[in-house]
Amino acid sequence: MGTEHSKNEGRRSMVFLRKGPKLPAWEDALLSGREPKSLLKRGLRYVSLSLIMKGMTSTPDFLWGLPEVQKLNLSRNQLVVIPPSLGKLDRLVVLNLGGNCLKSLPKEIGLLRNLKVLFVNMNCLTEVPAELSLCRKMEVLSLSHNRISQLPLSFTDLTSLRKLNLSNNRFVQIPLCIFALRSLDFLHLGSNRLENIAESIQYLVNLQIFIVENNNIRSLPRSLCYITTLELLNVDYNAIQTLPDDLYLLRRLRRIAWNPMDKGLHIAHNPLSRPLPEVVEGGLDVLFSYLREKKEHN
Repeated sequence: MGTEHSKNEGRRSMVFLRKGPKLPAWEDALLSGREPKSLLKRGLRYVSLSLIMKGMTSTPDFLWGLPEVQKLNLSRNQLVVIPPSLGKLDRLVVLNLGGNCLKSLPKEIGLLRNLKVLFVNMNCLTEVPAELSLCRKMEVLSLSHNRISQLPLSFTDLTSLRKLNLSNNRFVQIPLCIFALRSLDFLHLGSNRLENIAESIQYLVNLQIFIVENNNIRSLPRSLCYITTLELLNVDYNAIQTLPDDLYLLRRLRRIAWNPMDKGLHIAHNPLSRPLPEVVEGGLDVLFSYLREKKEHN
């Protein structure tokens, strides 16, 4: 009798253990016995889910059963892979994957046709899937602090893109596809391996902020001077010796700027040939007058 009772107890224990796979410690702590939908926050505009700094090494399976999510923040974890299931969250408007260990993005990211803002900064990407260009509503894209050296030509389809951050990567030239992005008003290519700026930069007719600091650029193209919308031009820490005479056409550059956040012309730490260093010390008006007079005499 006692033996039979013990066997029954053992069977019940085994059934209990088989109820479901054991959750990772971080996922178990995250849910604490609650329904996954209880983690959602319903604001006036968006349904959002924030899983910042949760120690995640993989994405929780319950995530793909929450198709109503519009803003998803998975930043500052230890994610190595984003599975193809990401494509199920086709209502996403904002996706933050920054500060992880991602080496690639799934091609299914192209299914996120409502996506407007994407952060994949501070990861280990070496390339970007061409399918990302299917996200035609994209307005803000940050791929900074990765290992990217080129972009797919299909990026020309991102015609709504306004802000693009490609800083701290491995670009040796500005990708040609960028010059087709006529809506861009912010372009950051600082801390790459650029040696020049192509004349095609003039096609970015709405550009207001252009940052190419900390590269190896030797000269500025004359065509840059025709982007009269520019309010901040940062070419600090390059190898520039001379300036184009037409630079004075950039009248929205109000000052020689020293603070990284200030609008104006940033031109410090370049081996400018004389008399440019002394002229620059006099301020932007003095520099522009010098360049204008130089052009007239030529």
